[in-house]
Amino acid sequence: MLLSMFEPLNAINTNKMSITNESELVGMKKVSEVVGITLKMMREYAKVGMTTKELDEYGGDILKSYGAKSAPNETYGFPGCTCISINQEVAHGIPSDIKVLKEGDLINIDVSAELNGFWSDNGGSFVLGKDIHNHQPLVDASKEILKKAIYKIKGGVKISDVGQLVESEAKKYGFKVIKNLAGHGVGRSLHESPENILNYRVRTNRERFRKNTTVAIETFIATKSNVAVELNDGWTLVGNRGGYVTQHEHTILITDNEPVILTDANEIWK
Repeated sequence: MLLSMFEPLNAINTNKMSITNESELVGMKKVSEVVGITLKMMREYAKVGMTTKELDEYGGDILKSYGAKSAPNETYGFPGCTCISINQEVAHGIPSDIKVLKEGDLINIDVSAELNGFWSDNGGSFVLGKDIHNHQPLVDASKEILKKAIYKIKGGVKISDVGQLVESEAKKYGFKVIKNLAGHGVGRSLHESPENILNYRVRTNRERFRKNTTVAIETFIATKSNVAVELNDGWTLVGNRGGYVTQHEHTILITDNEPVILTDANEIWK
């Protein structure tokens, strides 16, 4: 989520999705499995010579086959079923019939959807074909940092402490974080409270993760930039200092112990 630009404050649901009964848990598991499967299948379907529009339409057909609706399209009127960002694009890339995938491209696919009143969100970056531009170290760092961040989360943990972990781990790899993109609550709408699960520490933020709530945790790990800026198309984000950015995202259920990875069907850690 882009702070203040992609997500106007009046569109944020300030409620937290709390799992209070079995039917709510089933609902979140079902929509999370759908977006996870869609992301996995789109990643496997992507081929050199394909347009991002073709890839998006494939993902849209998968969502429809499950009776799910594209979250960015439903919520914001985004011109596509999924966000597909290529190379220097950081996020919110618009699927296009003139963008053709090439060997070694750094691709990010972000899939979020609504099903039966429940919403879930996930994403992942990967290298298409041979890693001729040496993007894989950035991809691997993003995945590992997300894993460390998620397994630090349980009820009562400070959100800012997780942000500190993400930034410090990024620095260990020689990378930076994008500071105006964040994870968020998700469940009964696409973006809920807490809306600013940042990739760095904000000392004044005393908010803590709450048991039995569902959140989308995402890393934005960068080679050069630290802020995402919007292009003239009104959607696509790029880094303020150039370079490349990878994103990985899971929707999780917070517990008193290890979180439940609701979108594990995407297999971004495999």
